[in-house]
Amino acid sequence: MTDEDSEKHYRSGLPGFLGVIDTFISKVEAVILALGVLLMAANTIANVIGRFVFGESIFFSGEINRILIIMITFAGIGYAARHGRHIRMSAIYDALPVGGRRALMIAISLFTSLVMFFLLYFSVLYILDLHDKGRILPALGFPIWIIYVWVPLGFLITGIQYLLTAIKNMTSRDVYLSTSVLDGYKDTETEV
Repeated sequence: MTDEDSEKHYRSGLPGFLGVIDTFISKVEAVILALGVLLMAANTIANVIGRFVFGESIFFSGEINRILIIMITFAGIGYAARHGRHIRMSAIYDALPVGGRRALMIAISLFTSLVMFFLLYFSVLYILDLHDKGRILPALGFPIWIIYVWVPLGFLITGIQYLLTAIKNMTSRDVYLSTSVLDGYKDTETEV
């Protein structure tokens, strides 16, 4: 099974109810990301056609794309964590034996999870502040705080994902970058 196949058919490596939660969140992320990208493409194409064919841009197109970029970005951080696609600086980590790497991965995952929940808290405070100020989007006319609801949702999903990764590493003999991605490097051989 290739990386591409595993991303299409995600199966959680966690047992029982945790695996059900992990798989459910994975499906929600996939739908959000796919819809976001498709809607952004359709909006941009419609705006280009409107501008060059009819001589009129869609006046709210920029705001729609702004909403979709926020949605894709913060749904994408959970997706990246789930598939082990995040940036790692691993010189010290790689030099450790398996037990040390597992312990360090548990600490990293728990710390990152705490940071995500910390950012979740402050993003909720930010949204409440925007709500109290009553600002609205100029073209669409609805409250601006609504477009930022994706931020705490993304932090929540990512925090849960890192917490599940820590649990997976606590219950496994191997080292996992996420609940389904085993640590290690692939040898890629190029054919000449």
